[in-house]
Amino acid sequence: MTPLHALAAFAAGVAAGCINVIVGSGSLITFPVLIALGYPPVVANVSNTVGLVPGAASGAYGYRRELNGQGSRLFVLGTASVIGAVTGGLLLLTLPAAAFEVIVPVLIAVACVLVLVQPRLSSWLGGRRRHPHGGPWLWLGVLASGVYGGYFGAAQGVVLLALLGIFLNEDLQRVNGVKNVLAGIVNGAAALLFIAVAHVNWWVALFIAVGSAIGGSLGASIGRRLPPIVLRILIVVVGVAAIIKLL
Repeated sequence: MTPLHALAAFAAGVAAGCINVIVGSGSLITFPVLIALGYPPVVANVSNTVGLVPGAASGAYGYRRELNGQGSRLFVLGTASVIGAVTGGLLLLTLPAAAFEVIVPVLIAVACVLVLVQPRLSSWLGGRRRHPHGGPWLWLGVLASGVYGGYFGAAQGVVLLALLGIFLNEDLQRVNGVKNVLAGIVNGAAALLFIAVAHVNWWVALFIAVGSAIGGSLGASIGRRLPPIVLRILIVVVGVAAIIKLL
């Protein structure tokens, strides 16, 4: 690995770690950088997933205050994230990407719309749902987002924020804390699978890991200070950018 490659991977890791914690979509920074540096797509994706795990951990730690009292919820929804992540990781290693290339932009677009209308949807659902864990539909939604996250993961955070915001009776910052933990679980589970059965470029993963850990801490510091309306607008902006990038 050349010094230039190391610097690029580190810088991309910082940026991705920061944006993942605030909104999501950090892989839209790291993955194209690795491709531009000449790494094969699957190796780039696998190494990127492994490298972003420390960023997810530091971001979740930064949101520890917002996570108070949500341990049981995280355990229930975390099971869906683990199952989904392993399934998505296996799909990455066995299936072509053609179907996901069509589905993913549509999925992100729907998530952006859901984020925008989430306050009205939550109000409409009102007394119809007050399950502390969001109920079976949220569990299935988190499972599906975990499959996507294990496969590729760009804008996984946008999808999770939309789902959690609709089905949980919490403010957006507490929802964002849950999103960070669940996205971290997906990254961690997929990373363990990739370490066991796939080829990881450990130098790439190392420099992304160091950068993402720093970026995750920065992202938590910034994200926790954003008013809900600003955070909601930022989510949609990032989601639209992700759609444009993927198309």
